[in-house]
Amino acid sequence: MIPTSKRTTQSIIFSLLVCLSLASKVAAQAPVPDSPAIEAKAHAMLSKLTLEQKITLLGGVDGMFTQAMPSIDLPRFKMSDASVGVRTWGPTTAYAGGVALAATWDTDFARELGEGLGRDARARGVNFLLGPGVNIARSPIAGRNFEYLSEDPYLNSELVVPYIQGVQSQGVIATVKHYALNNQEFDRHNASSDVDERTMREIYLPSFEAAVTKGHVDAVMNSYNLVNGVHSTQNALLNLKLLKGEWRFKGVVMSDWDATYDGVAAANNGLDLEMPSPRFMNQQTLLPAVKDGQVKESTIDDKVLRLLRTELRYGFTDRPQLDPADATYSVKDRAVALRGALESITLLKNQGRLLPLDPTKVKTIAVIGPDAWPPVPGGGGSSEATAFAPVSILTGIGNLLGPNAVVLYSRGLPDFVDVCKKTNWQSGLKVETFADRDFTGTPQTTTRPELTDWAQKQWTPQGTPRSIRYTASFQAQKTGKYLLVAAAAGRDVFHVRVEGKPALDQQQAEGQVPKSTTLDLNAGQTVTVAADYIPYSQGTRFAMGLSYEPDLVSNEAKEFASKADVVVVAVGFDDVSEGEGHDRTFDLPWGQDALVEAMAAANPHTIVDLTGGGGINVTRWLDNVPVLLDDWYPGQEGGTAVAAVLFGRHNPEGRLPVSWDGAWAQNPSYPWYYGNPAQDTILHTPGQNGKPVDYTIRHIVYGDKLMVGYRYWTTTGKHPLFPFGYGLSYTTFRFSRLNVPSTAAAGSTVPVTFDVTNTGTMEGAEVAQLYVSDPSAKVNRPERELKGFDKVWLAPGETTHVTLHLNARAFSYWDVKTHKWTLDPGKFVVRVGDSSENTLLNQTLTLQ
Repeated sequence: MIPTSKRTTQSIIFSLLVCLSLASKVAAQAPVPDSPAIEAKAHAMLSKLTLEQKITLLGGVDGMFTQAMPSIDLPRFKMSDASVGVRTWGPTTAYAGGVALAATWDTDFARELGEGLGRDARARGVNFLLGPGVNIARSPIAGRNFEYLSEDPYLNSELVVPYIQGVQSQGVIATVKHYALNNQEFDRHNASSDVDERTMREIYLPSFEAAVTKGHVDAVMNSYNLVNGVHSTQNALLNLKLLKGEWRFKGVVMSDWDATYDGVAAANNGLDLEMPSPRFMNQQTLLPAVKDGQVKESTIDDKVLRLLRTELRYGFTDRPQLDPADATYSVKDRAVALRGALESITLLKNQGRLLPLDPTKVKTIAVIGPDAWPPVPGGGGSSEATAFAPVSILTGIGNLLGPNAVVLYSRGLPDFVDVCKKTNWQSGLKVETFADRDFTGTPQTTTRPELTDWAQKQWTPQGTPRSIRYTASFQAQKTGKYLLVAAAAGRDVFHVRVEGKPALDQQQAEGQVPKSTTLDLNAGQTVTVAADYIPYSQGTRFAMGLSYEPDLVSNEAKEFASKADVVVVAVGFDDVSEGEGHDRTFDLPWGQDALVEAMAAANPHTIVDLTGGGGINVTRWLDNVPVLLDDWYPGQEGGTAVAAVLFGRHNPEGRLPVSWDGAWAQNPSYPWYYGNPAQDTILHTPGQNGKPVDYTIRHIVYGDKLMVGYRYWTTTGKHPLFPFGYGLSYTTFRFSRLNVPSTAAAGSTVPVTFDVTNTGTMEGAEVAQLYVSDPSAKVNRPERELKGFDKVWLAPGETTHVTLHLNARAFSYWDVKTHKWTLDPGKFVVRVGDSSENTLLNQTLTLQ
């Protein structure tokens, strides 16, 4: 809710952009409800098609289009990847979306973001926007967390509904993805998310359910992974029983790109549109299947009717999708991008109230780190949007301070290949090349001085089988920590050993990022390093290096830090180290911990700004820095927003959408994340052109069950490094006057009221969070669950009265015996506060 005081979000910088924007509102064509007229027209179009033509419409064409059908005057329709920007068709507005959207906890902004994406899509003639992504952040290392939202199904649901409504209000179809349980990128084509019924219903499906039943999304994208041993694109439970049955979804179910594995099974189990082309749901497969009764023609008809109805409801056949009233380069949407960045930045530590900085007192500032420049608007993969003019943290700070301050910049660390190139291997590396993949037989042996063959290409065809073993000795010149790094690409495999003990390991998967570890060595100590490398492609794409860690930090960075009044260290991930097709590390990318330590040692006024899609290991240096800020992936206006927060032009208002673990091993998914090879199974598929294909399926058992994120921490009584919902402000707030009815009828809507007061001296925003506990439940439940929230903006001294409503679902759990939502009458506890762990207001409620 927004009181009469000026909203914090309307900072000076934001207001300037709004003033620049065009005030005209685009006349968008929102979809109309289904009607007898639309139904009649769709059936009339269907009746003119042959079976061959119907099947043709079930597959995409040219990468990002549906098929045209001139015989019924049906043009092809255009798609675009999305999540943080309309990326497929050139430069665009890059927003603070995904996890950054979740960090805003702002449903109004979710709607505004959706409208901005819809306008950008219309400006490029796009009919289908392939977003939003709503999968649960089960683990901090999942490669696409930055595209998704949070660890909590309620928060996801509350944000995805207005996002979808915003997109579709502009006459563009939103596509909720990736349905379902796509909670890791590691080996995603071959991983089966094996989860029990209750966990699926309570944690992993509610966001999709809300998108369909409340947001009325018109397209759903199936995921790559299997669910309980069945691929999502042919999963009857997901697509028929739940989506099209229980939730009454009327739109189009499409595959992710090349996520279809069996044409007949997909056709019979709910897939309507195979993208990007009909490799399996084609005439060669489906014509004989229809003729011999494996697939009913009525099943094909239903898929075509879904496509036709949806396109007719949006008027795609009656108007051009390219709207000249929308700007390709939109100043208006720059303001939306800035708002998202400002609202999402989360302050996690502010020791001694170092922030906000006084721009009149900062004469020299050092901006250091790989993420300081160039800009890092978002992660990598199909959501990566290329902005017209993204603002880096370096330039954002420089722009705010102006010509009277000295801004110093250094990347601070060398490139990855430079580390490998400068490694002083004693007598070089011995290279043994074997003519198979298991290091047997007589190898060809050579030597080389360095190992620098790394290339970032992920997608390459399979090459001739071979394996390569590299062996070298390294002598430490100083006593201390040494950084061992190694990297390959794509499906390459490597195992690095030091003195015969495992040090780094890369299993075969779709993609990968550089790996690193530290070794404690004494001066004069010599170690033997061996690497077994199995390339997938024809070329060699492996590099390895070993370096004294403190020497990685440049002397320039250390000198700048020592001379500056304050240091901003921008570290974290980027579009190479975090993105689609591979998971990321929980630790910072190689060398960055050493960089932060060196900057903190050189200057006590060191501010660390993190970029990434979730929790990161910061424990090595957190106690030695006064300020920690998380900008997630802030979009194109990130640098402007970070500067505004640092210098008090904007009060930080982001709150954590995930629990921040102190270590990867502390995360409840850790013991289960990679599965158990003993549980692997073989899946037989028909393949293409009559050539069967067998896959090894990796079964990922969700043994953490309901204990995801804060549910685990609050139930066990343990504590993460930073709790879900946490975030600092430059002002303070007080919660008071909680009022909950002492009794209510089970199934009724329960009102909850309380006050929030700004007790500080600066205007700011607070996220009031409501959690429900069910101590008298007949089954084991998490100790508390988020069931309501409200973001309020308050002037100093201002109080607002908040009212939230709890429906029956807020008190219910999924009963696996009756297969329905169930409420056990009895005692409940309503908790209100500013994080999952800080709920100072509590009252009991008895449901009768």
